[in-house]
Formats: sequence, C-alpha cells, structure tokens
Amino acid sequence: MANEQTAATTAAEAGALDTPIDELRVADDDYWQDGAPYELFKRLRSECPVHWSDSIQQYPDEDGFWSVTTADDVHTVSRDWRTYSSGYGITALTHSILPLELQQAMFIGMDPPKHDRLKALFQRGFTPKRIADHEEAIRAITIDVLDGLGDRETCDLVTDVAQPVVSRVIHSFMGVPAEDDADWARLMNSILAANDPDLNPGGPEQIMERDIPEIFERCNELITDRRENPTDDLTSVLVHAEIDGERLEDHEIVMGFFLLVAAGNDSTKATYCSGMRALLENPDQKQMLVDDPALVPDAVEEALRMYPAFAHFRRTATEDTELGGQAIREGEKVVMWYVSSNRDETRYEDADTFDLTRRAEHQAFGAGGRHFCLGTALARLELRILIEETLKRYPGIALDGRPQAAATQFVNQLKSLPVRLRP
Repeated sequence: MANEQTAATTAAEAGALDTPIDELRVADDDYWQDGAPYELFKRLRSECPVHWSDSIQQYPDEDGFWSVTTADDVHTVSRDWRTYSSGYGITALTHSILPLELQQAMFIGMDPPKHDRLKALFQRGFTPKRIADHEEAIRAITIDVLDGLGDRETCDLVTDVAQPVVSRVIHSFMGVPAEDDADWARLMNSILAANDPDLNPGGPEQIMERDIPEIFERCNELITDRRENPTDDLTSVLVHAEIDGERLEDHEIVMGFFLLVAAGNDSTKATYCSGMRALLENPDQKQMLVDDPALVPDAVEEALRMYPAFAHFRRTATEDTELGGQAIREGEKVVMWYVSSNRDETRYEDADTFDLTRRAEHQAFGAGGRHFCLGTALARLELRILIEETLKRYPGIALDGRPQAAATQFVNQLKSLPVRLRP
C-alpha cells in the first residue's frame, strides 16, 4: 500500500530535516503549504519529542511554544488539567486569530469546574444512543446531496459533497435554516483556516473586521428568537442554560454556538475527504470496502488515526514542570500535535500506511481527560454514512487531479479533492 503523504515532502520540509533541531520553528508557514509536515514530526519524535520553538514566523508578537509529539506525552498533557490549563488559549496562537476573551467563552477554553458544568449541558444530546436516533435523517441528507450531483461525471468531494452534508447535519442540530448553510460554512472555513489564502483571502485581519462581527450579528438574531420562542435545538439549550444559577452572557452563548458549528462544519468534512483520498490512492483498500461494506467502520477509525481533523490543540503550564525530559516553566505554551501522535512509531507499525484492518486506537478526538471530543459519536456516524453512500453509488470513483491541502497549522484538511465519479 502506497504512502501518499510522505512521498510528497515539500522543499521547505526537506530543508527542515537538515536544520539544527534547536533552530526549528514548527509552526512556520513554509512547512504547512501541502498539509501537515509528517517527516518533520517524525524527526522530532526521534530526536526531540518535546521540542521548543522560540517564535512563530508569521506572528512575531506571539510567544514560543513546546511541541508535544508522542502519543504517551500527549496523553499525559491531556489528562492533567491542573498542570496544563485550557484557560489561557487553545491554539499555538494566543490572540492573533481570536481574542483570548472569546476563546475563554467556549467550554473548550475553560478548566473545571465551569468546563464540566457547561459541557454537561450538551452531553445529554450527544450520547451514542441519541446520535444513533439521527441515523436515518443523516443518511437522507447525504443521499439528497449525492442526488444533487445528477449525471455529472466529475465533482469536488470537498465542496460538492462533504461541505453541504456536514453543514446541514450540524445546522439541523443548532436550528439554523438550510438557506444559511453556505454562509456559516464560509465563516467557519475563514476562521479555522486563517492562514490559507483561498479559504480566508483577507487574512487574519478579515476575521476581526468582518467575520466575527457577522457571526455575532447572525447569532444575536437567533438568540433573540429563541428567548421569545424556545425550541428543542441546541441554540435554545445555550440561551436558556444556567450555570451556578446564572444565565450565560450573550458573548458566551455566541461562542458556545460557534464552537459547535465550527467543529461540526470542519471535523467530519476533513476526515471524510482525507480518508477518501487514501482509499482512492490505495485501490486495494477501496475495493475491500466495495466488496464488504461491513468494513467501513474500520476504515473510519484508520482515517481518524491518519488524518485527525485538528492538527493540534494547546495548553498552558500552570506551574514549573517536566515533560519528556524538558523543563517547562509556568506560563509557557504546550502544544499537542495529533498529526504526530497518531503516527507514533511506538504505537503503530508502518504508521504512515493506510491499513483499514489495523483497528488501532488513536487520539483524533483527544487523548482522554475533560476535553475529549463531545461529538465523537456524531462524527463516527457521519463518516460511516458518507463513505458507505459514496462507494455504494460510485464504486469506480477515482482521482481526477491533484488534491490540495489547506495551508494551515490548525485544521488538518483538504480544500479540494477532484474526482471522477464513474470509471
């Protein structure tokens, strides 16, 4: 089985393999133009598993950070919220994309006990049983989008299939009307892939000048409506929620809404498209699924392992500590790279190869602890349905051009996957 990702090492990444290890800056844009720099992370796991980058090339005002690259160390950081806090920023960038105040308004940017109380409001709606009750509706959405392709011979799986499906699914949970799907998808792509010139032509400045005000304007309309007309959607849950006897402030409602819509729009889309790319580049694997659709859940798990939807999340050290032999000081950023830990050679044999028979555990939804992904059951169900229905309808589907990765260090996704639907 071919290793499609590591074969296409960029010139910049190749240069990183020769750069002295203490001079590497892992988040520099040059390394991320064709997606995650897997060979760079392989070097770090071997030579310096907990690595210090002194700055970020494109954001000179940001502090440096520690890169955590192995599965064991990511697991350690994820489960120790007292030493590694989520309350001071959730990405390698503290404030250059979203102001810290807005990050702290989402439960993903909180520590216990408030994190636990707010997250618990939604967990009842995301249990495996409740999500399973939505299977018929999610399958109907997927079939409707595929029906919309009609007699087309080619399409782009990112924009023509994945985006409209995942948008309609999460927006139906939130109570967003279908006519607004494209606008919300645009806003999420712009913010989460802030460095990519196609997904965010205006750059980070556009986010604060246009995108965030638009999100607040659209959300405030929903908030006003739900206060007057409560429904059973998740937006109403946010509007009427009480934490410690107090209602959420408006900006907390908006950012809670943003968190769910952002994750729902980007995560499943990312892993479905990257997983489909792997199947198309490994026809033997694709044929196994065409012949036996019961194997699709195994393909889902391998796609999640190899292509986690988010390249990283971040914590901040609350005290002086030690990790992987490195002394970490209070206040320093600690970045967990899932695109590295999910290919850790100590956990996975032949880690860069897509093998749907692997049945390996992974950290695509986090590595346990308080911040384990709320939408795990929904993501797995969507991925299974998307792969099942795509291959059922188009068993001869094949690549029809070069896939393009989003140039970003946060979301790990393709922005284009051109395919020929019929042989």
